[in-house]
Amino acid sequence: MSCQINLEEVIRFFDHCAPNWDKTNVRNEPVIRTILDNGGIGEGCRVLDVACGTGVLFEDYLGRNVERLVGVDVSPEMIRIARSKFTDPRLEILCGDIRAVDTGKPFDCCMIYNAFPHFADPQGLIRLLAGKLVPGGRLSVAHGLSRAQLARHHSGAAHHVSMELPEAETLAEVFEPWFDVDVCISNDEMYQVAGRRKWK
Repeated sequence: MSCQINLEEVIRFFDHCAPNWDKTNVRNEPVIRTILDNGGIGEGCRVLDVACGTGVLFEDYLGRNVERLVGVDVSPEMIRIARSKFTDPRLEILCGDIRAVDTGKPFDCCMIYNAFPHFADPQGLIRLLAGKLVPGGRLSVAHGLSRAQLARHHSGAAHHVSMELPEAETLAEVFEPWFDVDVCISNDEMYQVAGRRKWK
């Protein structure tokens, strides 16, 4: 499950989108609450937000009283905007490729929200993130849209920087070597696959 996505093109695309990102961001609050609940986000958690963009979920994490929050994104413009919006001491915002960025001590939870189709090597990403979680820590891949809605959305300007989002059951199989999957949802409102890092 890999595809020909060029990282430099992804960076250029999201740098271009960044100024209007928050204006065009549509939130379905009940869906976001479900995603965060399923992702194990709660008081005292250490959270890694991969492809955090402008920090669209930062307030949600902080509102749940997380202990530590690290957001990572490859787009300098997305990161610049995120840093201009948030000053909470629990939050660290890093610009770079998650494969190369030092995110520090292992996390309790990792979230990839509305971003998974933009990674060229999903299996490699999941393996990498397993190494950034404590045993029993939770990884969640989630979208606040259905697969069909996302496919239509990406068929336009983003077609060259995204792949098709796999069936939830297919992604659950990709998780399997490193995670015990306990959430597998794909419906008209949302998509989410989540699981706990295996104790090995």
